Amino acid sequence: MKRPALVLALVTAAFCACAGLRGRRTPPAAPGLTRADRAFLDDLQRRSLRYFLEQADPVTGLVRDRAAYDGGPSRRAGARDAASTAATGFGLSALCVGVARGDLPRAQAVARARRVLAFLQEKAPQERGFFYHFLDARTGARIWRSEASSIDTALLLAGALTAKQCLGDAEVAARADALYARVDFPWMLNGSPDLLSMGWTPEGGFIKARWDTYSEHMILDLLAIGSPTHPIPAAEWDAWKRPVVRAGGETFVAGVAPLFIHQYSQAYADFRGLCDRHGLDYFENSRRATLAQRAAMAAAGKDPSGRCAGWSDEIWGLTSSDDCRGGYASWGAPPVDPRADGTVVPSAPGGSLMFAPRVCLDALRAMKDRFPKAYGRYGFADSLRPADGCVDPDALGIDQGITLLSAANLQGGIIWKAFMKNPEIRRAMDAVGLKPCAGPPKP
Repeated sequence: MKRPALVLALVTAAFCACAGLRGRRTPPAAPGLTRADRAFLDDLQRRSLRYFLEQADPVTGLVRDRAAYDGGPSRRAGARDAASTAATGFGLSALCVGVARGDLPRAQAVARARRVLAFLQEKAPQERGFFYHFLDARTGARIWRSEASSIDTALLLAGALTAKQCLGDAEVAARADALYARVDFPWMLNGSPDLLSMGWTPEGGFIKARWDTYSEHMILDLLAIGSPTHPIPAAEWDAWKRPVVRAGGETFVAGVAPLFIHQYSQAYADFRGLCDRHGLDYFENSRRATLAQRAAMAAAGKDPSGRCAGWSDEIWGLTSSDDCRGGYASWGAPPVDPRADGTVVPSAPGGSLMFAPRVCLDALRAMKDRFPKAYGRYGFADSLRPADGCVDPDALGIDQGITLLSAANLQGGIIWKAFMKNPEIRRAMDAVGLKPCAGPPKP
């Protein structure tokens, strides 16, 4: 049910006030980093970039969903050649980071971007412009009866539009624009006036779940509202719920506990210093959510049960990930998920480097120092468990990607600068009322 903007503004005004047009709060890039911090970030970004260079199929350009974190294919049954649409979007963005940092020649980046964009435009299966969540990396065929995913398509488009702006190549730009123009966003509303569906399958039609609560879908909203060919009403931005959470000494908005919901949209859209009609500064909100998770996990690490032994102010981080039993869990904190077994996920602080650099850097460097086995060819393994030294054998493309993009934004705003050059995004942000906040956010 759509909530009036006034009601939500009153609910959220407890921690963020927004009015007028005073200067946008844009923190300086990478403030207060030591030489050791910079050396670590450089190494982490080179390793994360390597994932996308080595795990992109040489024919299709599609990026594999997972791989062994120390190099080579995943050893999980059936996962060897599974590509992820979202990981492919992160891979396109990774090319920009590689070029900007001098780790990848521009000509190679352009060739890679052309290859995958051509395949996506001409051969990959899609429905009304929406791509399937998982594809065969070698052929592009839909696998696992996966859905034509609204959010995964949005993350792919974000990567394509970032590559368009950062690579300066006419073919890349034309293909990125064509992919964007093809997406029929109103179709994904499935009859709703203002709430997008999470996806569609040939077997079952539209997924019943909609993007009705604060989550990672803000990037989808902006792309849909700003679409040059098939836009949806800007009122969609005001239709989803913004639940207020008070935990770990912080107050913030969150729909569910995994930390990635705060990270994916803001790896691309630069919300720093902007508030919407609900009084929300989403960048500050995500900083607070990061700090709240750290506090909640440090407290859980002291629980006499020992269930989360090893968690502390330095060893923390919980977001959707593999577990050490070979499964996959969409867990997070706060509150600490009851399924939590002491697993720590490096991409949780990794993806929040752009929000809270000091505490996230301290966490990542502590993990690398204390658990060197978990730091391999592609950076961090997807998860580790401090109590028994268990390390997941895989790295996941989306987790390597959010870590890489967040680090790149911390060090110079590489992705923000490129993505925000797209006029469709600026237009969408204006349409939903994102304007410079009036003064510092209130607690």
